[in-house]
Amino acid sequence: MSTAAKPDPITSRTTDGAGGAENAARPSILTLTMNPTVDLCWEIDRLEVIGKNRARVRSVAVGGGGINVARHVVRLGGRATAVHTAGGEVGLRMNRLLDEEGIDHIAVDIDDETREALVLFEAESRHGYHIVPPGPHLHDHEGRRTLDALVQAVDRCPYVVASGSLPDGLPDDFYAAVARHTREAGSRLVLDTSGPALRGALAEGVFLLRCNRTEAESLTGRPVRSFDDARALNEHLLTTGAAEIAVTTLGELGALCSTGHGHTELYAPPLPGEPLSDAGAGDSMVAALITELAAGEDPVSACALGVAVAAAAMLTPSTEPFDLDVARSLRSQVRARFQTDTPSRP
Repeated sequence: MSTAAKPDPITSRTTDGAGGAENAARPSILTLTMNPTVDLCWEIDRLEVIGKNRARVRSVAVGGGGINVARHVVRLGGRATAVHTAGGEVGLRMNRLLDEEGIDHIAVDIDDETREALVLFEAESRHGYHIVPPGPHLHDHEGRRTLDALVQAVDRCPYVVASGSLPDGLPDDFYAAVARHTREAGSRLVLDTSGPALRGALAEGVFLLRCNRTEAESLTGRPVRSFDDARALNEHLLTTGAAEIAVTTLGELGALCSTGHGHTELYAPPLPGEPLSDAGAGDSMVAALITELAAGEDPVSACALGVAVAAAAMLTPSTEPFDLDVARSLRSQVRARFQTDTPSRP
């Protein structure tokens, strides 16, 4: 493991993870997180403007898109290894937390400090607030070293998931380079990001692209509120070669899964309780998608489980993990409808 005095550029940590020998027989999924966090989750009774707010520590856990996906893949019975950057004292703490959690990971040392984020849960209102700083600045050689680590680890991993924002210093087409190297290695890239990093990857093309409404609107330049709106975007992504599979999520409506065979509307199930937070819904959905695809399921079935898992994630406060039994019960309530040539309206 890296040390404060003289860090190793790349450190690999491997554990048996959940599932033992049975789990070891499953295909491994590789995830990439360029801008991870250590999430400090605090709980207060009521947020007061004047005076001190006494907080209780709910949890301290590593966050960031790809790491969250790897965690949930294991939770769903799959195998995953997380490639991530790590810098400074926070980076060392992050590595220890991942080791303690039993997540297989490959840490790439960087000069700047890994970021910390605050997750504040107000018990009275049951509202959660996720406060996230921009993170470290990465140099070109640090980006190249992380990409090299990914390429070295991709052997026998059929899928790579690149999820989360890019830190300052990396070019907007960094994920395009990830897509190119992943394809050359014979693997498939699943991408879940936003902003310039998302647009920068589209020219190269990916296997599966997941967009939420905000990300979809950034690509279309107009609101994406309905299945018809999502279909227009997904058709564009497929016909331009930006993605072989396009999944656009529509919040409480559900998601549209589009492939070369057509478009399927997947309706979100009714929640058995009050929604508390959507902070972990996207990563949970991607984890379910990729776990099912790696197990040989078709994209629509995989996406249906993703919709159920995302719904279950909304029942937990802040970034806390979804309940697996609840997710399984919600899966049977996800309705699917294949779109005809004429766009349909729910």
